[in-house]
This record gives sequence, C-alpha cells and structure tokens, in this order.
Amino acid sequence: MNRRRIYLMRHAQVRYFEGVHPHEVLLTEAGRNQAAAARDALQEVHFDRVLTSGLPRTLETAQIVAPYGDHERNPALREIESGELRGVDPVEVQAMMTAAFRGVVPLDSQFLGGETVGELLDRVLPELDRLLADPTWDVVLLVLHGAVNRAILGRALTGDRVFLGGFEQAPGCLNVLDVDANGTFVVRAVNHTPYDPAHVAAARETTMEQLWREYLDARNRKTERA
Repeated sequence: MNRRRIYLMRHAQVRYFEGVHPHEVLLTEAGRNQAAAARDALQEVHFDRVLTSGLPRTLETAQIVAPYGDHERNPALREIESGELRGVDPVEVQAMMTAAFRGVVPLDSQFLGGETVGELLDRVLPELDRLLADPTWDVVLLVLHGAVNRAILGRALTGDRVFLGGFEQAPGCLNVLDVDANGTFVVRAVNHTPYDPAHVAAARETTMEQLWREYLDARNRKTERA
C-alpha cells in the first residue's frame, strides 16, 4: 500500500517568562542543539513541504532542521491560546498548568483560562484535512506546538475530534505518521527526542509541570526585584 509520511515535530526549547511575549520567544542555546540533533537524524530525508505555524520558535526550528527551500507559515496551526495570568492566584495557576493536559481532555476545557480545546481542534483539523487533500507531496515536515501536535495525534489514532493529553511532547521531539489515500494513519513513533533517544536525561515532569516551575521562578525573580 502506498502511504505518505508526516514528520510532526514540536519546536525546540524556549523560555516563556523572560519578558518577551509568548508569540515572540526564540530558541535557547539548548533548543538550537535539540533542533540540530533532529536535523542530523533526518539528514537523509527530503521534505516536499515544510510547514510551520509562523511563530518565531517554529520558524527557527524549521530553519535548523531543514535549512533549504521555503518554510510555509500557517497561523491556524499556532499554539493553543492561553488567557491572562497576571493577577491570578498562583495556587490557581498551578492547578491550571499542571492539570491542563491529562487524559482525554473535554472539548470545552479552557487552556489556562483562554481558548478551549474544541476551538483548537476547529482550526487545526481542517488544516490537516487540507494537507492530506494535497496530492503533490510524499514526505512533509510539520514544525508545530505541543497542543497542536496532540490534536493531530488524537485524530491520527482515533479518526475523530479527540484530544489525548497524555501524549507528552518534549521540546524538539519527533512524531512519525504514515497515512494512506483513505486518510487512515499508522503511527510509527511518538515523542522521539533525537538528542536523548531513550529519555535517560529527561526530567520526569511533564512539559506543563516544567512550565509551572518556570512561571514560578520568573514570578519570584520579579518579586525580588520589586
């Protein structure tokens, strides 16, 4: 059977609470190394298309992984939008962050008081359908975001609008999906990190738990400066 291949990647490491709007953050040095490891792992792969969300962290990752050709920008594939956290009690923020992606997440669940999971699926899944309807590619690289990747993985595994929060998406990870002409997926790999293939060095926190710790550290630094 003739199947096409999707390499679905999460952008490499950034820091969200360093005084820059989340839409504008860039890769850290570790993030650039993570992207370089993915580039090395994929050096023999030719991508017919490279898609990003257009946010700088996805573009920068894509430029390292596939330093050739055009990198498409599709803002409908941007990360799920959070609400305003300033002024929210830290205990409530911790609860929202650490429980954001657990189990099968209800479609009406808001991400940190912002966009709902259903709204995320409403903009991401039609773009996936458009990609699958394009017959011009055989191998494609998508450099996107943790929640967006979960939306695509949920569709690939169930064929439906399901958001599976338990799929960890580490910075710079690769997911490998094959898809046939009927839109039926075979999931080859999930959350593969070329810079740490067996996840030996990886913390056992989820990315959202790490995000909470970074938020708290940034908040404490701001309090100390005040």
